[in-house]
Amino acid sequence: MTNKRADRGTSVSTVLGRRLGGELLRLREEAGLRQPHAAEALSASVAKVAKMERGWVPMRDPDIRALCQLYGRDDPATVDRLLGLARADRDRRKAKGWWNQYPELPDMVEYVALEDIATRVRTWQLSCLPGLFQTPGYARALAVGSGSWEDPDEIEPFVESRMARQARLTGERPLHVWAVLHEAALRQLVGGRQVMRGQLERLLDSARLPNVRLQVVPYSAGAHPGMTSSFTVVSFADPGSMDVVYMDTASSTLWLESESDAAHHTGIFDRIARLGLAQRDSSDLIETIRKEM
Repeated sequence: MTNKRADRGTSVSTVLGRRLGGELLRLREEAGLRQPHAAEALSASVAKVAKMERGWVPMRDPDIRALCQLYGRDDPATVDRLLGLARADRDRRKAKGWWNQYPELPDMVEYVALEDIATRVRTWQLSCLPGLFQTPGYARALAVGSGSWEDPDEIEPFVESRMARQARLTGERPLHVWAVLHEAALRQLVGGRQVMRGQLERLLDSARLPNVRLQVVPYSAGAHPGMTSSFTVVSFADPGSMDVVYMDTASSTLWLESESDAAHHTGIFDRIARLGLAQRDSSDLIETIRKEM
């Protein structure tokens, strides 16, 4: 678990790199081997193996195959999953996207870079609407209301970045989004009634996209497993094979990078979704609230 993208010299620790390194570390320990054994199999130094297991360097496919064979886990399913994770990590490291224009938003850069290569996100939101669906007015009001910006000039780049992210919803490879929102997020007057009316209209437009599934958990659902926090599960291949969990808290940005954490939060998400209204009923509730505004 970490709270930011980290740099060390020319190496970069990435979320996907740490996920891959953690998987290989687990396989090595289960095999009862130490880092020098891995280094010998790769004709590399122990220091390099340590960097690989900590996600500081990209990994080559031959190295992954060699380590899987050494650890006795060279079955096609395991090898293919790790190779896919390595390819996604290399793509992430090579990416030179629009988000690099916003160095003043370091916590955002890692998430958006991953969102750019992701295939699917599942997001549960308690009190605010997902950034992929926000209007400029709503995003600006959120930034002002948070009180966390020391320099007001940074708010507009934040708003611009939110709008740029929404390009992933359309185009040749649109991101598949399953968003489950609590009714409270729809009724919170962020920016006032006029801003919220426009925001709810944008939300309804987004819900009509073929790659978007939108559900609302109404107040009447009662107690549910998502009452403590919002979170997003980011997927890079088939659901479950390469997932990481993103959580934005009041004090830090958290990434939960282990397979068990991803499976745990996916289970929570599924249970919350079962309490949500059907998509048509969710849209009807959003429209009702919009008219009340």
